[in-house]
Amino acid sequence: MLTVSLPLLLLLPQLTRAPPPTESPPLPSPPTGCRRCCDPLETPESSAPRTTPYLLPEVRPYINITILKGDKGDKGDRGSAGKTGREGLPGGLGPAGAKGSKGQAGAPGDPCKVERAAFSVGRRKALHSLDYYQALVFDTVFVNLHEHFSMFRGRFHCQLPGVYLFNVNVHTWNFKETYLHVMHNERETAILYAQPSERSIMQSQSILLQLARGDEAWVRLYKRERDNAVYSDQLDVYITFNGYLVVPD
Repeated sequence: MLTVSLPLLLLLPQLTRAPPPTESPPLPSPPTGCRRCCDPLETPESSAPRTTPYLLPEVRPYINITILKGDKGDKGDRGSAGKTGREGLPGGLGPAGAKGSKGQAGAPGDPCKVERAAFSVGRRKALHSLDYYQALVFDTVFVNLHEHFSMFRGRFHCQLPGVYLFNVNVHTWNFKETYLHVMHNERETAILYAQPSERSIMQSQSILLQLARGDEAWVRLYKRERDNAVYSDQLDVYITFNGYLVVPD
């Protein structure tokens, strides 16, 4: 056993001997200065001096829209109507329009139906002149068909056009002048006049007037420029104003 292993042991040094070292190439000389292990390697271009790059100017294109405007297109179809808005507040009353022209005559009425208009009113209170004209206002009604006579204004308002007969009666005042007019709208038509006297008397005036629809008839006392008055009392009626339709249009 020992004789066999001895030659093997003698051969081991020869088998495990390493080859003689060969000469390795020389290492590069270290660069001057310190550097970090993570810095990139310098290239030949990096050692060249750096220069500032030339910046090109920014060019922005401008487009003239008027040159590119095309022809006008065809008119489109009309859209559907929108929803109706809320109703607004009522407006103010406008000015009255001009009086219209007279309309055509209507068809003949019923021959059995006769249109009538009449009034008779009185006054139980005396009236003296003031600095302005006064309408003779009445406080007693005898007849007032269809309320065509306004007791508040002392005027007859014509609803049925035609010819009317009007009559006014007054009692004069002692030593005072009596001066009244029968008025057609704002125009004097007839005068009732009595000179001052120591005796009071009854005076009367009558007139026929052609009235259109809407015309007015009334009695006016003259102003204080001529001191005048009419007499009456609470017991008897001394002042009356009467009118009625004679011929309808």
